[in-house]
Amino acid sequence: MPAYVALRNFVPGARSRIPSLYCGVLARALGVEVLMRGEPASGGVLYVANHLSWLDILVLGSRLDGAFVAKHEVGRMALVNLLAGLRETIYVERERRSRAAVQAGVVAERLRAGGNVILFPEGTSNDGVRIYPFKSTLFAGLELAGEARVQPVTIAYTALNGLPLTRNRLLELAWIGDMELAPHALDVSRLGRVRAEILCHPPVRPADFPDRKALARHCEAVIGASYRRLVRGDAEGRA
Repeated sequence: MPAYVALRNFVPGARSRIPSLYCGVLARALGVEVLMRGEPASGGVLYVANHLSWLDILVLGSRLDGAFVAKHEVGRMALVNLLAGLRETIYVERERRSRAAVQAGVVAERLRAGGNVILFPEGTSNDGVRIYPFKSTLFAGLELAGEARVQPVTIAYTALNGLPLTRNRLLELAWIGDMELAPHALDVSRLGRVRAEILCHPPVRPADFPDRKALARHCEAVIGASYRRLVRGDAEGRA
């Protein structure tokens, strides 16, 4: 973190390369191999991804250059808040509707400036067995973001120690409910070699949809379909 703070404004590329390198090193240290297919867009892009675990921050952070959108509680979690700080996370208070417009404005400003933002529109991590409905309210602010694009991104954990992940083993990776982070991280580190796959889908423009609900449904459908194929091991899901 000190190196990042010292270099980010003076060394070209440090703002994106240092966080990606740090996330990648931590992922490898935990035994996670990250594979990515498709090209991530850049320059004012809202990456929309499904969400299973705190591991998603490492996996996506190692390959995507963008600021995460997270609940303000994340800022109080050791390790996760460090990673969030490296990625210049935008914190939101979803239970305070009075703050919604301000927070949407922050996201829009980041996108208008050419920065990328990573959003988990389920609003929480899931159990890995299914994807929760995408909340269209979390897409608020796109109408203020100028020419920003939206790129659906699927993340899936597909193998453990060289074998396909079963549903029960997948649940061991999921971070849901009131799980304590440190014990869960220790349990994950003991699992062995985990394969994480990222699939970047074609980006779309919000103007191509009648409203943000339609945009949310599109992203949910694209990500949900590819996620099911990936966890089943279908080659089509990796196309």
